[in-house]
Amino acid sequence: MGINKDQVQGRVKEAAGKVQEAAGKAVGNTTQQAKGAVNKAAGVAQATYGDVKENVKENLKDANKRP
Repeated sequence: MGINKDQVQGRVKEAAGKVQEAAGKAVGNTTQQAKGAVNKAAGVAQATYGDVKENVKENLKDANKRP
C-alpha cells in the first residue's frame, strides 16, 4: 500500500491542529483552541480522504489482475 500527498498533508494538519489546540488551552485563548480544533478536524478529513483514495487505487489494481 502506498502513501499519497493527502494522507501526509492531512496527518501534518491534524498534528499541527492538536498542538495549536493544546497551546490555546494552556494559555486560555479560546480562539486559538477553536482554530486548532478546526485544523485538527480538517486534517483528519484530508487524511481519511487520502486513505480512501489509496484503498480505491489498490482495489482497482487488484481487480485488474483477476482473469
